[in-house]
Amino acid sequence: MPLTLASLVQHSALKLTVRAGGDRLDVPVRWAHVSELADPVPYMEGGELLLITALQLDAENPRAMRRYVKRLAEAGVVGIGFAVGVNYDEIPQALVEAAEEEGLPLLEVPRRTPFLAISKAVSAALAADQYRAVTAGFAAQRELTRQALNAGPEGLLAALAAQVDGWTALYDASGAVVAAAPEWAGRRAARLTAEVERLRDRPAPASAVVGGPETEDRVELHSLGTGRRPRAALAVGTAAALGTAERYAVHSAIALLTLTTERSRSLYAAEQRIGAAVLRMLLAGESDHARAVAGDLYGDLLDAPFRVIVAESAPVSATRAHAEAHARVRTAKPPTAAVPPAAATAGAAAAVPAAAGDGGPLAGLAETVEAAAARAGEAVLVVPEGERLVVLAVDGGAAVAACGKYAEALEAARTKAVGEQAGEGGELVVGLSAPTGPVATAVAYRQAEQALSVARRRGRVLVEHEQLASGSMLPLLADDAVRAFADGLLRPLHEHDATGRGNLVASLRAWLSRHGQWDAAAADLGVHRHTLRYRMRRVEEILGRSLDDADVRMELWLALKATSHE
Repeated sequence: MPLTLASLVQHSALKLTVRAGGDRLDVPVRWAHVSELADPVPYMEGGELLLITALQLDAENPRAMRRYVKRLAEAGVVGIGFAVGVNYDEIPQALVEAAEEEGLPLLEVPRRTPFLAISKAVSAALAADQYRAVTAGFAAQRELTRQALNAGPEGLLAALAAQVDGWTALYDASGAVVAAAPEWAGRRAARLTAEVERLRDRPAPASAVVGGPETEDRVELHSLGTGRRPRAALAVGTAAALGTAERYAVHSAIALLTLTTERSRSLYAAEQRIGAAVLRMLLAGESDHARAVAGDLYGDLLDAPFRVIVAESAPVSATRAHAEAHARVRTAKPPTAAVPPAAATAGAAAAVPAAAGDGGPLAGLAETVEAAAARAGEAVLVVPEGERLVVLAVDGGAAVAACGKYAEALEAARTKAVGEQAGEGGELVVGLSAPTGPVATAVAYRQAEQALSVARRRGRVLVEHEQLASGSMLPLLADDAVRAFADGLLRPLHEHDATGRGNLVASLRAWLSRHGQWDAAAADLGVHRHTLRYRMRRVEEILGRSLDDADVRMELWLALKATSHE
């Protein structure tokens, strides 16, 4: 309980008497200060009990006293202690009236009570209050530690909310609410996601205080983690500013939550080595050994269908080039349905995730899938391999959905940047396998690599292997090698047509599109079928190939599609 003027008045040894401002005695006292200056305000910090004898004051001048008292009140002085029997036998009426008018407590100090006794009493009371706060803080620390060990972060949050008489919430690295106490605080905590994201962008440790109509109370935000980038954040909402004991409790909670959310570098490195070993065993077909090594860490992942995700960083210029080439090919209508869009969670963010801007898109993807899996209680295996990332995640789980959402956000950002000059850095390409099990991991890995290759060729961020069979292979024709082959194969026909001796290229395209039906193709061209037969013989003569060969017809059709934008 903080020291107040009322506590000093009730101190039997001091014998203080209230002469003015008796209704303001519940104000806390931060210190007792003696000053005989006519203007002591420059040396005040606020919260002081000013002790005077009016040695240099015109204490009987009403106007001077009103100015003096008003200035003290504005400076935050909480009261005046006037010693009688020194310069004045009693407190001058002008000072009493000025104090009453300003509402500033005025205490009469008898001659037998030295100012030193008041200063000692204030100092002792402040020390006792500080000791009580420290003791309460240590008690809170013990309780918080007990809850953290027995009930985890949720129990710790509940204990902290009780200690501060408010609410608490824990956020993960993405800014999502992981837990809150009491339960009703979850909705209130969710309103602060933007503030948490801003805090995350600052070097740890970082803190901020927010308040207003949006929060309904005063909220402190604290980043959690020892690295450059926070791994989590703590919110503490209270009706008023925290006291000393509450502050100790919050600092203890920050330390404990940091221990529970921030894994040591050696432990994290060990987990990565185990994950890499499990992946190597699965790819080598040693699923039984992989299960034994995975243990409780990744065992649940191997008991359910999972997907293999392979992601790579790609230079911006290369990715943009593939995207532009793919756009040229898409101008030609393919003979089958268009390639379906990559499967991703609906409602993806409209901007690149914040994690992508810090350690790059590859690090951002790893952080995103790990955070999503942690929130959902899923096991996820993440193995960085230089500029490549391999992930094993539960099929249909939160980590796979988060990967799709992350890729969708990058795709949206890339689309928005079309036409802008590419800067330095990299972009992301991701391949996603079909659902698989431990025995067929190697097959799923190849599927993910194939999907990754297609994503790179198409200028896409993410492609699922399941889309490849249901889509079209025409976008693959944007490859420069394919284009060069097509140009070389058809060049003799284009050179023939340039002489004005016939339209062999158009005739070939019409004949192939009609599957060799002479009458239908001739009708499309507006010529006689005998004329078309003559042109096809000329095509065979010029190219030195027989149109009766199905492989030749396939190559010619693909060559025509690859150059159809021209």
